[in-house]
Amino acid sequence: MTVGPSSTPRLDVSAQPLEGDAARLPGPIMFVRYAFPPNFHGSCGPTDSQSLFEYGAHAIVDDGLRALARQFAGAYPYLELIANANELRDPLDRRVVEAYWVGNPLLEHVGARHMGDSVEARFRRRVGRQFAYLAESVVSGAMPHHSYHVFCVYPWVGLLGDDRRYEQALMVLDRCRIRWGQVRHVLPEQLIVDSQPLVFEHGRLFLGPPRSEAVERTLDGVGLVSEFTAGDWVSMHWEWVCDRLTPRQLVSLRHYTRLHLDVVNRRLAHPQAITALG
Repeated sequence: MTVGPSSTPRLDVSAQPLEGDAARLPGPIMFVRYAFPPNFHGSCGPTDSQSLFEYGAHAIVDDGLRALARQFAGAYPYLELIANANELRDPLDRRVVEAYWVGNPLLEHVGARHMGDSVEARFRRRVGRQFAYLAESVVSGAMPHHSYHVFCVYPWVGLLGDDRRYEQALMVLDRCRIRWGQVRHVLPEQLIVDSQPLVFEHGRLFLGPPRSEAVERTLDGVGLVSEFTAGDWVSMHWEWVCDRLTPRQLVSLRHYTRLHLDVVNRRLAHPQAITALG
């Protein structure tokens, strides 16, 4: 796939390296924290979500966990793409995992040509004539971040124009993206978090004013992340909290989410664009 330069702003690649908890957390365990929520719903990855959760809860990294991670057919190829572009041997290197789920400067090194080749190999045959929109998204500056997969690859954006499925489509897009929020109250099993919901109005997707929501922090009394404090910024996937966010991670997650909202809004500007990808 041939792609040209993009005018999309890039995140400063001089950003600081991983710090705090993120620097100490093994990449495969970070992967579990973000991959478990959709796996719990049975929407991607292996069928044994309990084993995946136990690996994360006990912070055990072995060949079994790596084999489970490779079964995430949506996420794992992006990890391989990021790792290869940055000359890192392990797709589950914590820097690679963070780049995909949260965002960091490794994404800036992938380049439009490698991104385009990956998208073409994975999706051209699956989406048929709608592939032109995926190709356009790469030219517009898309990167191998989870928000790209949610907004530009998943079929749910195409269902926003269906009055019968509009609410379901918007809910899935909002819950499937990695979103951020600030903790207001810490409960034994949940957090009460202020976060910005996804809104669709006048043919555009954007983030609305903050609202409170409850997110799960434990499964049968066991959590994947240690204690939280009111005021913490956290990441969330579906109805689960994934991790505490450092200031740098918060900036990155906001940046790459908004980048891909811009990309998908360019697609939605086409009169015929609100069509399911297949």
